[in-house]
Order: sequence, then C-alpha cells, then structure tokens
Amino acid sequence: MSRNNFYDSDGLFKEFTSIRENKVNFNDLVETPILFSMLPDLKNKTVLDIGCGMGQHVKAYAEMGAKSVLGIDISEKLLAIAEEKFNGKNIEYQMKSFEDLDSINEQFDVVTSSLVFDYVQDFDRLMKDISHITHVRSQIIFSMSHPIVTSYDQSIPRWTRDHDGNKLHANLYNYFIEGEKHFSWGGTEVVNYHRTISSVINSIIQSGFTILECRESLADEHLRKVYPEVFAGTIHRPDFIFFKCIKL
Repeated sequence: MSRNNFYDSDGLFKEFTSIRENKVNFNDLVETPILFSMLPDLKNKTVLDIGCGMGQHVKAYAEMGAKSVLGIDISEKLLAIAEEKFNGKNIEYQMKSFEDLDSINEQFDVVTSSLVFDYVQDFDRLMKDISHITHVRSQIIFSMSHPIVTSYDQSIPRWTRDHDGNKLHANLYNYFIEGEKHFSWGGTEVVNYHRTISSVINSIIQSGFTILECRESLADEHLRKVYPEVFAGTIHRPDFIFFKCIKL
C-alpha cells in the first residue's frame, strides 16, 4: 500500500480545503448524509475513523454520544486543523496510515471511513487488519469512490455532452481492468486503485464481515434542480458507494 501523503503538498491541500470550505460540495451535501444515515447508535461506543482528515466526522461522532473516538490520518496539515477546530472530550487524533492499523492495541465497536479506501493498494489486507481491531458484532461503515468512477483514465472523456455542454450520459471504460490509476489534483500526482464491485464485496466477506447494507449516491432532486451544474450528472451514475458491515 502506498504511503504517498499527497494531502500535505501545498497545491493539493489548498484545493482540497477550498472545496470543503465551499458550502456546495459533494462531501457535505451528498456523501456525509448517506454515510451518517447508515451509522448504528453510537452512544457509549468506541469508534475509530480511518482517514479522519480535518476531523469533522470525529467531532460529530463524539456529539452523537460515543464513549471515545480515535481519528487517524497520515496528513500532518489536516490533523493540525482537526486538533484546532474539531477537538473535545473523548476525542483523540493520531498521525497514522491505514497501513499501520496493526499497531493499534485496542478493539473498537464501530469503524468508519469516508472516501479513503480507494487509495488503498491492498484492500484484502486492509479488511483483515480492520477485522483484527474489532470484536464480534462490531460494525464497519465506509464510503469509497464508486468503481464506475475509478475505472476512468484520461484516454476518454468522463461524459458525453450535447452541443450546449449538458451531460447526456457517463462513459464507462475498461471497468474490469483493475489496478493503479494516476491523476493530477492541485498540481500533485495522486495514485488511487480501481477494483470492481465484486472484488470489494469478496474482500469484505473473506475478512469475516457480513454486509448489512450497500448504497450508491444520488444527489436529491432539490440539489439537482438548484445546482444543476454541480449535481445534475448524478442521475447518470453514482459518485460513491457505501457499505455497512458487521463482524460475525
């Protein structure tokens, strides 16, 4: 698994934080509401958030009544924001990669992750590591970029558009060719990993988890009408996929 800490590069960090500061963004208006709707009751639960970023979810989990929340991330810059703006009682942050879960010497009732797992090269190992830090009946709820999205490369456009630039349909290319993808974000080369939905599901099952729920993202009708330039395309293909699993 790559230890590439691209969020601490100046250009990407600036672009990422700018996106999150804009009130009209996919994270806050589409991804987070779905993820939070899939959470179990967190009251008196111990929670781990993998790839916690700036800590918004960690703070929210504490406010939902979690007994303790540990947020881990590899980005020094994002964790600095988390420590400053999203700290509080029963909250802890650690600079740690998802590669280093085996160094955690405790087990959690609930594990969450938001849009991080498609940056993991060895997804089988990740799921097994999560299994080792959870106990029977623990739940994991996570989102990731939808495999339809991660299948893209720069050889074809993502969308077919009409003469006015409106999105007609999403293009799908080489879906079954799994592996490393490279793209530029904020002037930084970023690496993520494409895998099919069936590969994700099989890794979950083989690690001892049972899938309770799977959802795909769609911006609601209000968002599609009010912000068509941002969200209208979600009717054609999902941006994110979500899994809620339990260890049995």
